[in-house]
Amino acid sequence: MSDSPTKSLQCLLNWCVLFQRSMAVVIRLQGLPIVAGTMDIRHFFSGLTIPDGGVHIVGGELVWIFHGMKTCWLVVHTLICGCVLKSTALSLSHDQMAACVSRVELSVSCRSLLDRDLGSRSDPLCVLLQDAGGGRWAELDRTEKIKNCQDPEFCKKLVVDYYFEKVQKLKFGVYDIDNKSFDLNDDDYLGGVECTLGQVVSSSVFTRALELKQGKPAGKGTITISAEEIKDTRVVYLEIEAQNLDKKVQCADHDNDGSHDLIGTLETTLAKMQTAGAGSLVEYECIHPEKKQKKKHYKNSGIIRIKSCKIETEYSFLDYVMGGCQINFTVGVDFTASNGDPKSPDSLHYISPDGINEYLSAIWSVGSVVQDYDTDKLFPAFGFGAQVPPSWQVSHEFALNFNPSNPYCQGIQGIVDAYRQILPQIQLYGPTNFSPIINHVARFAAHSLQQGTAAQYFILLIITDGEITDLDQTRQAIVNASKLPMSIIIVGVGEADFKAMEFLDGDNGVLKSVTGEPAARDIVQFVPFRQFKNAPQEALSQMVLAEVPKQLVSYYKWQGCPPLKLPEIKAM
Repeated sequence: MSDSPTKSLQCLLNWCVLFQRSMAVVIRLQGLPIVAGTMDIRHFFSGLTIPDGGVHIVGGELVWIFHGMKTCWLVVHTLICGCVLKSTALSLSHDQMAACVSRVELSVSCRSLLDRDLGSRSDPLCVLLQDAGGGRWAELDRTEKIKNCQDPEFCKKLVVDYYFEKVQKLKFGVYDIDNKSFDLNDDDYLGGVECTLGQVVSSSVFTRALELKQGKPAGKGTITISAEEIKDTRVVYLEIEAQNLDKKVQCADHDNDGSHDLIGTLETTLAKMQTAGAGSLVEYECIHPEKKQKKKHYKNSGIIRIKSCKIETEYSFLDYVMGGCQINFTVGVDFTASNGDPKSPDSLHYISPDGINEYLSAIWSVGSVVQDYDTDKLFPAFGFGAQVPPSWQVSHEFALNFNPSNPYCQGIQGIVDAYRQILPQIQLYGPTNFSPIINHVARFAAHSLQQGTAAQYFILLIITDGEITDLDQTRQAIVNASKLPMSIIIVGVGEADFKAMEFLDGDNGVLKSVTGEPAARDIVQFVPFRQFKNAPQEALSQMVLAEVPKQLVSYYKWQGCPPLKLPEIKAM
């Protein structure tokens, strides 16, 4: 190591202090009680010795914690692939408290439970478990026990963290409790159900038949689950003015400057501030505690006036989903000749002996998450850039099931089946045009917009192997779509140069059409699939879908659309 441990630690300590207020991504040094935030991970790794034990990234299990840092692909690739950086291995850990998640409460009730007790009814309890991988389940929470009841309505709510971009597999198990042991292995099993958290939150009421094992009903027993987000949606908006402050202070970015000078403080109540408005001001003296104590004739450090104070409701992504907003998923697949002959193992469309390729992996990864938010599970799927029968003309908008009047596939498996069946029936050709498929989905989104409600949001997944031929038309299509309830995800497969895709992403500035019209909002997310080849299957979806909740909420806020069904406002 080039630096001494002491020198390296001092650098890290200074760096931690500098960035400790950042909320985007946090880094914790293993074995040290230090949590630091960062908007530029490169500064951390540049010129610093990694302490013994490695560096742990806190706030997510893999690459998605670097969301918004697309210029750092080298670091991202190193982390997700478990490679060596500066001859020191990196390890990853997950810290629930550091992650940006929603927390939901699940209310559980059952009907017609099996009666396992002799001489009395069962004493049921419900336990919530989450898939931990490898066939293992980890307990998250459990309800209270209710004595002698076949139709329990449990009072204790089960609490779980919610991530839109993950498939969170849950298992609800109901047991007849006949002893005081915490272990459930010696209690009678009354039935259970497996589902995803996405299925629960996207249903107003989620009811399923209980099963003793797969395919074996637990009598007539059923379980009903409803979800509620734990939050306070109230936001206070203040209009404030000041007079005769001690000095002018330049507001500094907390991420870049930790030196802040206190002018003074004041104490008040929300109720008092709410009396401001309609020309009526509420005044406060701004008091600096040290000056008040040291200066005999100190009066104040200025006057603060509240001109208005309003409490408004800001709705969350779950408010819209639980309120009935459907997320419509559409897939566009690149069938241009640059992919290579599907019969050749070198082709990106070649299906390996285990039945997958990068196109199918992307469809499964993203689709498996989004499908829970569409009740009918019918997903339109299109191809572009191929010659299709019977005319063998090049098409940039053909249905994968060859049914242009009904391009819907039943579930994600239906998309996969249609893709596999169409491969030998078309001739890969070109060019690579995105705009027809973007405009196709935009027409449906525009129709939804005319309803004036938060009823439908559209996600288009485009999977492609190379440069766009109709870049100007695609830019215009995206600018037009930015005014609609729509998000676009582009996954680049293969080893091509994807500079045009990164340009469309708009993270380095607002995307503009050829005529200079700016996009109303950022709706495009691009990632190259090669960054996820050695990552867990779910890593891709977690990266590309991380922005969707924010995009959906910002769109409906921009349009002034509340959820279809308003959430109950509870006092916190």
